[in-house]
Amino acid sequence: MSLSKYQSWDNPRCEILKALAEAKPMSNKLCLECKGGRLLCGRESCPLLSKIHIQSPIEQTLKKTMFGPSPPSLFVGWMGYPHVFVGPMVSLDAENAQHLDNPAEWYGADFNEIIHMRSNLARSKTKEHIKSNSRIVMDVQELTLSKYSVDVELEFKKAPHYSLSFSPISQPVGPTGILEKFKIAGNVHIPQKVEKVVTDELKSVDSASLLYGKNFDVYYISKVLSAGILGMQKNKKLVPTRWSITATDDILAKEMLKKIRDYPKVNEFSVYSNTYLDNHFEVLLMPGAWSFEQFEAWSPNTLWTLAMDKPTITQESEGFDGRTKYAIKEGGGYYAGRFAVCEQLEKMHRQATVVIFREIYESYVMPVGVWEVRENVRHAFESKPRKFNTMKDALADIKARLHIPMDEYLKKSALLRQRKLFDF
Repeated sequence: MSLSKYQSWDNPRCEILKALAEAKPMSNKLCLECKGGRLLCGRESCPLLSKIHIQSPIEQTLKKTMFGPSPPSLFVGWMGYPHVFVGPMVSLDAENAQHLDNPAEWYGADFNEIIHMRSNLARSKTKEHIKSNSRIVMDVQELTLSKYSVDVELEFKKAPHYSLSFSPISQPVGPTGILEKFKIAGNVHIPQKVEKVVTDELKSVDSASLLYGKNFDVYYISKVLSAGILGMQKNKKLVPTRWSITATDDILAKEMLKKIRDYPKVNEFSVYSNTYLDNHFEVLLMPGAWSFEQFEAWSPNTLWTLAMDKPTITQESEGFDGRTKYAIKEGGGYYAGRFAVCEQLEKMHRQATVVIFREIYESYVMPVGVWEVRENVRHAFESKPRKFNTMKDALADIKARLHIPMDEYLKKSALLRQRKLFDF
């Protein structure tokens, strides 16, 4: 039997997944011997049992034809681009439909709550070209613009399959099915401000910036961008969800930076802290022209660093003029962190040299998406900052809350080493 071209836990291709499979083997034989009680796989709890507890009641609600509220959202896949899967979602929890696909409201939820929310959102999908103007695409676009959830009727090729995986690298995804028919059964409420922006002949950068200026959050804007609604008519196209999230962070931060670079510099060293979902953040604002650096420090024995025996630090940065290359070492997390920083500097009407220390601890058991980075930094700025006269004092304060020695960060830093001669 030939192997699938796509990697899986049973068919690892990349070196990281191979290391994971070797360090934490999972097999039907092992599970049968264990039965969830002996934890032979080395995990603290049985992922199979966790899945079953959520899966069983949900599977009973999955039908070939489903009716219910759809949050103002969509999912656009990336495999097969420019022919991609797209479709609306339907909530299995009618009372909380609006909440299930809005990360702006998730802060404070633990891993189990996030799994439960995602499991209660069934995803439909049908293959469309990114430039498609089919009835389904247009209806999905209309749903995405809505201010509130809208009742929909979905007919699937067969009942959606509950696909929440207990592979350690998978982000929770709820039931999924191939869409055959789709009907909007409720009233769509599109804000007048939005309707005007999306019907004007504007570039997507300008449209996104206008919506943000009218107090529409980054999450709403990224969905509208993904739905192919923003931009000049000739250029409009569906954008895979994972791409649209980072693109929106990048677009909005760059627009804010046009003003931030002209603001007065902060006049003291300020430190902000926050911890959520076993990710700890320290944000340092320093007097100086705009520049930005972010560290991601992974503890050994997380699900991504099982083959490592010591912490792993990645670093990305940019100077006053910004980046010219994608931050590949940190990906979307870099842009989410930078967006949240720019959002705060714009509120302060100040510019600063900014360094983010992010430590990811062993108990970070599953990827939840870059919204966690964005919300961690946003909530850090909601706390009262600790203020210092020198960088030495500020770093000493940060050092007390980090698990990894400060010297390890200084070795990799582009910005802190530049200032070391002046501040130590």
